[in-house]
Amino acid sequence: MSAAAGLKAATVKHPDAMAPLIRILDELRETARFAGRDDLGSRLNMVHARVTDPRVRLVVVGEPKNGMSTLVNGLVGASVSATNSDLSIPVIVEYGPEATATLVRQTELGRTERQSVDPLDPGPALAAQGVVRAEFTHPGPLLADGVVVMDAPGALGDNRTTWSMIAAADAVLYVGNAGAELTMEQIAQLQRIQQICPTVVCVLNKIDVSPNWSHTQQRNRELLDAAGLGFAVAPVSAALHRQAGQSGDHQRDIESGVPQLIDHLRDYVVARADAVALEAAVQDIRLVGDHLAVTLRTESEALRDTRRRAEITGQLVRARDEADQLRQRTANWQVALVDGSTELMADIEHDLRHRLRSLIRDAEAEIAKSDPARRWRDFGADLDARICEAVEENFAVAHYRSMELSEQVAAKFPADNHAAPLLDLRLADPDEVLRHVQPLEPLESAKAGVTQQFLTGLRGSYGGILMVGLATSLLGMSLVNWYSAGAGVLLGVNALWDDRKNRKLRRRAEAKVAVARLMDDVIFQVGKESRNRLRGMQRVLRDYFTDIATEASRRADEALRVAEEAYGKYGDHREERIADLDARLRKLRALRAEADDLVAE
Repeated sequence: MSAAAGLKAATVKHPDAMAPLIRILDELRETARFAGRDDLGSRLNMVHARVTDPRVRLVVVGEPKNGMSTLVNGLVGASVSATNSDLSIPVIVEYGPEATATLVRQTELGRTERQSVDPLDPGPALAAQGVVRAEFTHPGPLLADGVVVMDAPGALGDNRTTWSMIAAADAVLYVGNAGAELTMEQIAQLQRIQQICPTVVCVLNKIDVSPNWSHTQQRNRELLDAAGLGFAVAPVSAALHRQAGQSGDHQRDIESGVPQLIDHLRDYVVARADAVALEAAVQDIRLVGDHLAVTLRTESEALRDTRRRAEITGQLVRARDEADQLRQRTANWQVALVDGSTELMADIEHDLRHRLRSLIRDAEAEIAKSDPARRWRDFGADLDARICEAVEENFAVAHYRSMELSEQVAAKFPADNHAAPLLDLRLADPDEVLRHVQPLEPLESAKAGVTQQFLTGLRGSYGGILMVGLATSLLGMSLVNWYSAGAGVLLGVNALWDDRKNRKLRRRAEAKVAVARLMDDVIFQVGKESRNRLRGMQRVLRDYFTDIATEASRRADEALRVAEEAYGKYGDHREERIADLDARLRKLRALRAEADDLVAE
C-alpha cells in the first residue's frame, strides 16, 4: 500500500493504544526465533504489520457471482473492481486526494513491476498477463475515514491469496446471496474466518431480486447463532445503490441498504478500531503462544530425559560417519563418468568398425566368386540393408552400455538414488543417420562396347596373320592365306578372352574399392552421429548426478548441522538450555496474561 496516498486519511488506530500490543508482539517474535518456529514468526510479522497500520483494513470475500465487486465499487464510490467478468485478482483501495490506479506485475524473471494505468478505465490493463494485484487510491468518504477496502479474488476454498488477505485484515465482509440461506460449508468457512479475524459482518446482497430476503436474513441469523457466531446480517442491494447513484435518487439509495451498511461499519468497526485491532491481535497472540508453549515444553521434557543425551550423542556420531562416507563415495563419481564415457565412445566406435569390417570381408568374398557387374545393383541394395542392420545394432549396444554406465555412476551415491532417465539412443529409422552417405559407386568397366571388342580382336588377329603369313611366304605362298587367316582367328579369340578376363579382374578391384569407400563414408557419418549422441548422454548424466551430488551433500551437511545443534542443546549445555526454556515458558505465560488484560480493559 502506498504510504503517500494515505497521509490525509484519518488515523483510527491510536499509537498509544497499540504500543503495549506491539511490545508483546516483538517479544513473541523473539521467542519464536529462539524456538526455531519461523512459521509462527511469519504470522507474527503479519499481525505486527496489521497493528502498526493506523487505518482499518476491510476485506470483502464470498462466493463468486454474489455481487462482491459491485459492493466494493459501491463502498468505495468508484469502479475499481471488475463486474460481470471472470477476471479475478486482488484489488486494494485506499484514500488519496486524486484517483490513481497501479498494477503490480510479475515478470518472467520473477521480478515485480509497478505500472500506472487510467483509473477511469483499468479493465483492459487488468486483463493483461502477469498482473498480481491492482492498487487504487480514491477520495471517497469511507476511505477518508481511515478504511482500506480489499476485494479478495474468487471463491474461498483453499485459495491461499484470499486467506492471507483475511489474515491481514481487521474486519471481514462476507457477501452471500439473499436468495439462498447459508449452507453448512459456508458456516464452516465463517467459523474458520472467525478464528483468523473475529470481526465479521455477513452481507445479504441482491435483495432487489429476492422478494423473500427477510426470511433468508432471519434464517441466516438462526444458523449463525446455532453455530455460535454472533455476526450481524446486513441486507443490501449493490446494484440498486449503483442505480441510485447514477439517477441521484436518495430514496432508492436508502432502500438499497448500502448507506446503512456504511454507517454500521463506521460505528462498529471504524469507531472501535482500537478494540477491533486488540481483539484480533490478542486472538493471534493466544494461538501463537499456545504453539510456542507446546514447542518449548516438548524440548524441555526431552532435555530432562537422561536417555535422550546418549541418543543425541549417537546421532551426532552417526551423522558424522554418514557425511564422511558420503563424501568418499561421491568424490570420484565425476572420474567414473569421464572414464566410463571415454571408454564407451572408444568401444562403440570399435564395435562399429568391427561390424563394417565383417561386412567388407563378406562383400569381398562375394565379389571374388562371380562377376560383380552382373548383379551390381542387387548387390548394392543387399549391402545397404546389411549396413542398416549393423548400424542399428551398434546404436542399440550404445544405448544399453549407456544404461550400464548410468547405473555404475549411480552406485557411487546412496542407495535411494536411481539411474538417470536417459534418452533412447537406439535408432527408430537408420535412414536418419545414413541419409548423408553417398550410394555405392557404379563400375566404370562394367561393359565393353562392340567397337572396343572388335578392335581388341583385330589387334590380336593382326599379329597371328603377320607371323604365319611371313612363315608361309617362304614356301612361296601369299602373306594372307588359309593358314595365316586361321592363326589370326585363333589369336583374335584368345585376345578377346584375355581382355574379358582382365576386365573381370578390373571390375572386381573396382568393386572392392567402391565397397571400401562406402564403408569409409558410413564410418565417417555414423561415427559423428554416435559421438554426438554419446556426448549428449554424458551431459545428461553429468547434470543429473551433479544435482544429486549437490543435494546429497546438502542433506549430509544439514543432518550434521542438526545433529551438532541437538548435541549443543542436549550435551554440554543441557542445563543452560533447560533454564532458558523454563524462563521462556514463564515469559510466555506473562505475555499471555498481559494480552488478556488488554482485552479485558
